[in-house]
Amino acid sequence: MTTQKTVRKAVFPVAGLGTRFLPATKVVPKELLPIVDRPLIQYAIEEAREAGIEQMIFVTGRGKTALVENYDIAFELETTMRARGKDLSVLDATRFTPGNLMTVRQQEPMGLGHAIWCARAIVGDEPFAVLLPDELMIGEPGCLRQMIDAYSETGGNLVSVLEVPHEEVSSYGVISPGVQRGALTEVHGLVEKPKIAEAPSNKIVSGRYILQPEVMRILEAQEKGAGGEIQLTDAMAKLIGVQPFHAVTFAGRRFDCGSKLGFVEATLALALERPDMGAEVRRIAQRLLETTLPQA
Repeated sequence: MTTQKTVRKAVFPVAGLGTRFLPATKVVPKELLPIVDRPLIQYAIEEAREAGIEQMIFVTGRGKTALVENYDIAFELETTMRARGKDLSVLDATRFTPGNLMTVRQQEPMGLGHAIWCARAIVGDEPFAVLLPDELMIGEPGCLRQMIDAYSETGGNLVSVLEVPHEEVSSYGVISPGVQRGALTEVHGLVEKPKIAEAPSNKIVSGRYILQPEVMRILEAQEKGAGGEIQLTDAMAKLIGVQPFHAVTFAGRRFDCGSKLGFVEATLALALERPDMGAEVRRIAQRLLETTLPQA
């Protein structure tokens, strides 16, 4: 087993405008929209905590101050709740140890690679994780925990992947696979949205990464890729063959909460699993299916 530096830091790129969810996101960051009764980003934060992450780094933009305030102490709220005898434990998940939440501003929407590069001074010379909150990953253990366990064996760089039907690969970034051992696959290349006939596999990259700090040196060149943006995929591709690079096939479920349908699916799926409401949600869903007229 190879000894590696511990992954203690995680970057959350949350500067996006959330235009697909307008008007709901006109003043409320998309990451704070609730899946049942927890903000979307809370699921990613708890996933990171389970994996042993100590320091969370939010890469934010204009209009995203509510994201940081959500993880601050709300004195007025807590004082009122305490005076009324309310249980404050519901807020425990929104608390951070002082100094363990840091933010940096991405002034321009120049791509995921640029957002990650904005955190370079905080990341320093340590390996770090990246979690895209839009990708809601549900599993036991969580996706990042599965990756951290693999990292202790492989070192280097890792991405999470999922297998999808071949006809869907052109919508995603796909790995070119090498030797596979259980859930672990060597990565020989990364292809962004390949044509179905040219896709090297059906293993799509699914929004979780463990990266070495050298990726920041590559991103520093500010080379633009697809869409005229600085792409993280392009920078990661340059590390293949230079450092170990593996994919971990996630044992769990993924919900694409960057889309409205994915958001609704995630809300319904997680509500159905809740012991305090699952049975009633199932009855409501069945009643709606029985009474809603089919679309013309």
